[in-house]
Amino acid sequence: MKIHFIGIGGIGVSALARYYLGKGYDVTGSDLISSEITEALKKKGAKIFIGPQKARNLAKDIDLVIYSPAVQQNNPELLKARSYKLKAKSYPEALGELTKKHFTIAVAGSHGKSTVAAMIGLLLTKAGLNPTVILGTKLREFGDSNFRMGESPNTKYQILDTRYLVIEADEHLASFLNYWPKIIILTTLEPDHLDYYKNFKNYVLAFKKFISHLPKNGWLVANRDDKNILHTFSTIVKNVCVGWYSLKDKESKKLKRILKIPGEFNISNALAALKVARLLNVPDKISFKALSEYRGSWRRFEIKQLTVNRKQVTVINDYGHHPTQIKVTLRAAREKYPKKKIWCIFQPHQYQRTYYLFNDFVKVLREAPVDKLIVTDIYSVAGRETAKIKKKVSAKKLVKAVNREGVIFLQKQKIIDYLKRNLKGGEVVIIMGAGDIYNLYNILRRC
Repeated sequence: MKIHFIGIGGIGVSALARYYLGKGYDVTGSDLISSEITEALKKKGAKIFIGPQKARNLAKDIDLVIYSPAVQQNNPELLKARSYKLKAKSYPEALGELTKKHFTIAVAGSHGKSTVAAMIGLLLTKAGLNPTVILGTKLREFGDSNFRMGESPNTKYQILDTRYLVIEADEHLASFLNYWPKIIILTTLEPDHLDYYKNFKNYVLAFKKFISHLPKNGWLVANRDDKNILHTFSTIVKNVCVGWYSLKDKESKKLKRILKIPGEFNISNALAALKVARLLNVPDKISFKALSEYRGSWRRFEIKQLTVNRKQVTVINDYGHHPTQIKVTLRAAREKYPKKKIWCIFQPHQYQRTYYLFNDFVKVLREAPVDKLIVTDIYSVAGRETAKIKKKVSAKKLVKAVNREGVIFLQKQKIIDYLKRNLKGGEVVIIMGAGDIYNLYNILRRC
């Protein structure tokens, strides 16, 4: 079977490509730019076209075309697929088909999806349940990959090869309504993606609809500390068992002691994973050991000691891009490094999000426990911006509104020189954002 992926470099799409490569299928794909992800896929055997997508990239004998939700309907490859009358599915549609074939555990919520899914994947792996795991981040334990194939040459696991599938259930464009899990974890519920949902009420309604996909006697594992979740799901959910977790649980103290990653939010994430493990009868001894060994994942409070212009600094690479993520991450950094100078380099992600949550960003950045705050240009997400919104908001406007000591605007290409000139040594530098700001981290590693 031959499968072609349009937008194969995306963090979710690439994991699905790895799934089909692992199954022995012929995989081709295309993306606008080369990346660590596309290079890794090439090494696995995928044939990838880099650059503007062209109709000729698509062979006529392709059995299935899978395209990223970011791909526009006038994409030349997608148009060619339709002209050939090839079977074409969006990434959520294709992943949705897999959720029907496995015992699927889906992690949903405004924040924490990648970390909780990674923790669950590791717990089930350590317990010998051999899950297939599709993540929105790369994990060291999975060979710096966003994917783990639930198959093994060890015959001991043959019966379990296709049983468990662990995924992130992304709410953007209501993608998660394509998924049909047996267990849903709901981490947090806060306004986001308002360019699509328009208001928080619609956002919550989408989550309610997703939870209705659970089968009779399915499980909703929910965060009791989140007031929006508690308000929305405090009453009995029809035909579904609800399991609550909270920082008030007795296990919190032990998790705080053994976790290698900082922050109360990560204790909460671990509690969610522990709850799921118990539902699947994984012994606590295995769960706590696995959680104690979890070292974090790509772009989630990823810590390195680097030398910048002959000065030693601690650099933290983090994916945070929503006001709440920024707040809890910077608070965790201050708790971990109470006496150090902390610098934060923040790249706002998407004009739409920055516009709709502007006041929240202002409040969080103004109150951030950092000594220096560098804000760079907004990362524009292809296919998800409008000219009208782009005229209304900018990073410079954000900096002006934040109006605090130590905040400056810098274009991305000027940041490295600024750091070289102004770092004294010993600082903690947090590089934060979901766009391409992480490239600064890679440049600093070579300084």
